[in-house]
Amino acid sequence: MNEMSSRDLLERLIGFATVSRDSNLELIAFIRRYLAELGVESELFYNAERTKANLFATIGPRDRGGVVLSGHTDVVPVDGQAWTAEPFRLTERDGRLYGRGTADMKGFIASVLAAVPAFLKRELNLPVHVAFSYDEEVGCLGVRPMLAELEQRAYKPRLCLIGEPTELKPVLGHKGKLAVRCQVKGAACHSAYAPHGVNAIEYAARLIGRLGEIGARLAQPDHRDQRFDPPFSTVQTGLIKGGRALNIVPAECEFDFEVRALPGFHAHKVADELQTYAEAELLPQMHSVHPDTGIRLQPLGAYPGLATSPDSEAARLVAFLSGSTEFGTVAFGTEGGLFDQVGIPTVVCGPGSMDQGHKPDEFITLEQLAHCDAMWVRLAEYLCNPV
Repeated sequence: MNEMSSRDLLERLIGFATVSRDSNLELIAFIRRYLAELGVESELFYNAERTKANLFATIGPRDRGGVVLSGHTDVVPVDGQAWTAEPFRLTERDGRLYGRGTADMKGFIASVLAAVPAFLKRELNLPVHVAFSYDEEVGCLGVRPMLAELEQRAYKPRLCLIGEPTELKPVLGHKGKLAVRCQVKGAACHSAYAPHGVNAIEYAARLIGRLGEIGARLAQPDHRDQRFDPPFSTVQTGLIKGGRALNIVPAECEFDFEVRALPGFHAHKVADELQTYAEAELLPQMHSVHPDTGIRLQPLGAYPGLATSPDSEAARLVAFLSGSTEFGTVAFGTEGGLFDQVGIPTVVCGPGSMDQGHKPDEFITLEQLAHCDAMWVRLAEYLCNPV
C-alpha cells in the first residue's frame, strides 16, 4: 500500500459504516493492513463476542513510555436524519468533507495514519502509540479492556492525546457521566378503584421530582466550577414509558436519567440519594397497598470526568502541538478520564467541531485536516528531542 494523504484515508474510513450497533472489524482490518504494509505491527483487543476490536500499535522504541494518539472508530446512527449527501461516502464541497464521522472522529484517525510514514523516517527517542477503540459512543465501553492490559505493562504510555473535535484547541477537562434506568413496579387495578392499586407512573413522577430537587441543589453557587459550561453538575431525565390504558392503574413505569458530573463530584451520590428516598419514603407506602411492588435502579453506563493540571507535562505537550496555552474544557465526554484513571495523563485536541458531530451533513474542513497534519510534524520533533 502506497503512502496516502489524510484526505484519501478519510475517504476510505468513511466508507466503513461503523455505527456502534454494528461491527467495526472491516475498518480495523483495513487499518491493520495499512500499518503492516508500512512495517508496523499491531495488536487487537476484542469484545467478548469477537465482533468488534480495539487496535494498538507502537512506532519507535518499545523499552520506554511514549505518547498515545487515541480515537474511537464507532459513529452514531444516521437513522431519521435528513442528509443531502451520502453519509457513508465522502463528499467534498467548498472546502468541506461531508460524511458520518468526518468530525467525530475519523478525520483525526485519518490524519494520524497519514503521519505514520513520517514517524517511521525519524529517529524517535520516545515512541508514538496509536490506539483506536470501539463503542465510545455508547458509554466509552470498548477502550476498557485495552486499558486494563496497558496498565499492567512495564512501559505503559506516559501521555495520551485524544483527538475528539475541539477545532484543534487544547482541552484539559470535561465532565463525567452516569446513566441509570429506574424501574417502578406497581399494582394494576381498574381506574375506578385507583386507591386499591399502586400507580407506577405516579411513583415514578415523585422520583423524577426528587431528581429535579437534587439537580437544583447541585446548581447552587457553592457547587460551581466556572471552567465548565454549564458550570455545575446536571441531572436530567431523558426517557420515560409506562401504562397500558387510561382506565387501568399502571403497574409498570421506567425512566432513564443521567448525571453529568464535574470532575471531583461522584455522580453515584445522586443515584444513592434517590435509592435512599425510595426506600425510606416511597416503598413503605407502596408495600402498604400491595407487597409485590418495588423500585429498582439499574446502571446503564458511566465514565469519569477529566481534569488535567495546566502545569503537567501533558498540558505542556498539547500547548506545543496546538500553539496555544488557552486551555479549555468541553461539555461532551471522552475516554480521557479512563486513560487518566490508569495513570496515563490525558489531554483532548482534535480537528473539526463537535457542533457538526451527530448531526446530518456532518463535515470537517480541509483546513482543519491540514492543521492537524501539521501537529504531527511538531510531535515528531518532540519525540526526537523530548523535554
